[in-house]
Amino acid sequence: MQGTVDGFSYGIVTPVAAFLMACLGGALGLRCTTRSLRHQDSFKAGWLALGSTSIGTGIWTMHFIAMMGFSVQQAPIDYDRPITFASLGVAVVMVGIGIFIVGYRGATALTLVTGGTITGLGVATMHYLGMAGMRLPGRIEYDTLTVALSVVIAVVAATTALWAAVSVHGFLASLGASLVMGVAVSGMHYTAMAAVSVHLHAAPAASAGTSAGSLLLPMLIGPAVFLILAAVVVMFDPLLVMGDPDWQRAPARSPYRPGVPAPRHVPSYGEPANWTARPPGRPRSRRSAPRGGHRSQDW
Repeated sequence: MQGTVDGFSYGIVTPVAAFLMACLGGALGLRCTTRSLRHQDSFKAGWLALGSTSIGTGIWTMHFIAMMGFSVQQAPIDYDRPITFASLGVAVVMVGIGIFIVGYRGATALTLVTGGTITGLGVATMHYLGMAGMRLPGRIEYDTLTVALSVVIAVVAATTALWAAVSVHGFLASLGASLVMGVAVSGMHYTAMAAVSVHLHAAPAASAGTSAGSLLLPMLIGPAVFLILAAVVVMFDPLLVMGDPDWQRAPARSPYRPGVPAPRHVPSYGEPANWTARPPGRPRSRRSAPRGGHRSQDW
């Protein structure tokens, strides 16, 4: 028996919430990656790890928020917890591999394509592994061409995100890039869900169908709290949010150091010898020539 699939049980609530979580994870990941590339310090690996975890967690949270609106009218839905959380680990690890490649190998075309491909395949693997954790009295089938299209969208979106991380600077530009990334990731998810069809083993009563919202919501609390804490870390780093402030730019170096006497002025040919040396920015004072062997006073 063919099941009746509904991907929008709550209307536009779950798509909008999923999109916002994808944008949040993308924005945090892009800003952390930019921070690690622009400032080569001892925290480079930490910023890259925070960025990859933010992107992976944001995509995973987006996926399962969207899945809260997925239902099959003739059958209840449950989720296998180990497989569900394994999909989160796959997303974080594979996104991290792509980001670390770009972070340490540079923003060349080869590294962007390599890192984007690995990251995109990680996003697609997370999606279909999460779908494999779904439990219902039937089997889930996929349209091959639509699945291939969703994988291509994931790879292109990931490569574009890595390019934005190394090329886009400034808060507003990064915000725009994160919105584009949210659209791409959400588009990949709903393209993949368009490939889904459910074949039920039996024909239970229509009232047996239940929503997965009550099952998924407790599992989403931890990742959502992590994204909030990561956002707090980003907000407290002014370099990460607004770029280099003026007060942290290296000041122009003066030729004279404080506490060190100015060098003695050596008169050039034709210059009177009674002009005294002066520090920078201070006018010279002239002493009168000695008369009758007595030292003159300053004018």
